[in-house]
Amino acid sequence: MNIDQGEDGNGVLSRSERPDAGLGHASSAGITLMGDPGSRGYFGEFGGQFVPEALVPACQQLETAFRSAWPDSSFRKSLDGILHAYAGRPTPVTECRRLSENLGIRLLLKREDLTHTGSHKINNVLGQALLAKRMGKPRLIAETGAGQHGVAAATAAALFGLECEVYMGEMDVHRQELNVFRMKLLGAKVRSVSNGSRTLKDAVNEALRDWVANVESTYYCIGSVVGPHPYPWIVRELQAVVGNEARSQCREILGGADPDVVVACVGGGSNAAGTFAGFVDSSSELIGVEASGGAAISRGVPGVVHGMKSMFLQDDDGQVQEAQSISAGLDYPGTGPEHAHLSSLGRARYTAANDVQVLDAFSLLSRTEGIIPALEPAHALAFVIEAARAGEIPGGASVLITLSGRGDKDVAQVMDLTAGG
Repeated sequence: MNIDQGEDGNGVLSRSERPDAGLGHASSAGITLMGDPGSRGYFGEFGGQFVPEALVPACQQLETAFRSAWPDSSFRKSLDGILHAYAGRPTPVTECRRLSENLGIRLLLKREDLTHTGSHKINNVLGQALLAKRMGKPRLIAETGAGQHGVAAATAAALFGLECEVYMGEMDVHRQELNVFRMKLLGAKVRSVSNGSRTLKDAVNEALRDWVANVESTYYCIGSVVGPHPYPWIVRELQAVVGNEARSQCREILGGADPDVVVACVGGGSNAAGTFAGFVDSSSELIGVEASGGAAISRGVPGVVHGMKSMFLQDDDGQVQEAQSISAGLDYPGTGPEHAHLSSLGRARYTAANDVQVLDAFSLLSRTEGIIPALEPAHALAFVIEAARAGEIPGGASVLITLSGRGDKDVAQVMDLTAGG
C-alpha cells in the first residue's frame, strides 16, 4: 500500500468528492475563514479525507469523538488546567527592544519556546492525548521531523500512562540526536525510517501504515495541520490558543491595537495556523515563511498526499519531490490544506527564507536579545529582518513573530555549520 501518492490509482481512496462550505471567523474581506470545515473536511478546494478503506471508520470515530469532546466543559477544563499547570501557559509576548532599534520596527515575539518541552507542539499533543484517553486508546503513535513533536508525544504518553512509538526519518535521527535521546528517556520507542528521502514525509508514511495495522488499539497523534480530515481542523483548534493569547497580549502592549504584521514559519504549518486563527478577522497582514528548498505554496501544485488535498512539490509526472531545508521541521514537500486555502484567497501571504538568511537570523536574535531560536522560527525572523531592511515592512510597523521553539536542539548542528561561530 502506497500512502504517499495521490488519487490517480496509487492506493489512496477518497470518501470526499466535493467541498462543504465551512463556518468560522469572518475576515476583514468578508470571507468566512478558519472555522469548522464540515463533515467532508474541506477548506475551499483543499483538505478532504483520502485514505484506505481500513482507515475510514477510524477517521469517522475520531471526528465524532472530537465533536463530542471539544464543546464539553469538563474536557476543556481538564485541558486548560494541564496547559496551565504542566505546559506553562499562557506564554508571554516579549518585546525585542535592541533588535527593534536595529531594524527600525517594533518587534514582538510570542514565546512558545518557553513551554514545557520547548515548543508549541505540547499544546496539540496534550489535547490529542486527552482525546486518546477519552476514546480508550492505550497506544499513541506519532511522526516527527525536528523531534519536538516526538518529544511532546513521548512526554504526554508518560504523563497519561500510554504506550508510545515515534517514527522519524533516518536523516533526522542523525540531525536530532538529542531529541531522539529525550524521547527514549521519556519511555518512547523511536522507529528510524530508512525509506525514500529518510525525512518527515517518510516518517508520516510509516506512521500511517502502523495506524492501518493497529487501528483498534492505537491513536495516531499527528503533529501538524496535515493529514486526512479531521486532523487539520483538530490540530488548528488545539493550537489556536497561541493566536488567541497573542492577540490579547499584543493589544495590551500596543495600546489596544493589533500588530501591523503577524509572521510565522510554515512547514506543515501548525504554529502558523494557530497564530493566524487569532488574527484572521483582524486587519493584521498574515505572512507564512517556508524554507526556500521547499516552498510548497509558491512552487507546488495541487495534489493528494498523506490523506489530504493540498499544495505539494511534484514533478511533471505527479511524483512528490523532496524538500530541502537546514531545518528538519520544515523538511516537508507540502503544507496544510488550510494554508493552501488562505493563500488562494489572499488572506495570508507566503514567502521563503534560505539557509544563509536563517543562520544569520539565528545568530542575530541570540546576540541582540539573549534568545536562541529554533531553526524553524528563525525562518520567520529571517524574512522580517530582510523585509525591514529592504523597506518592505515600513519603519515603525509593529510585527509579531511566533517563536515556535527554542534552539537547544539545533545548537550542535549550527556549531558544525558555522565551524563554531
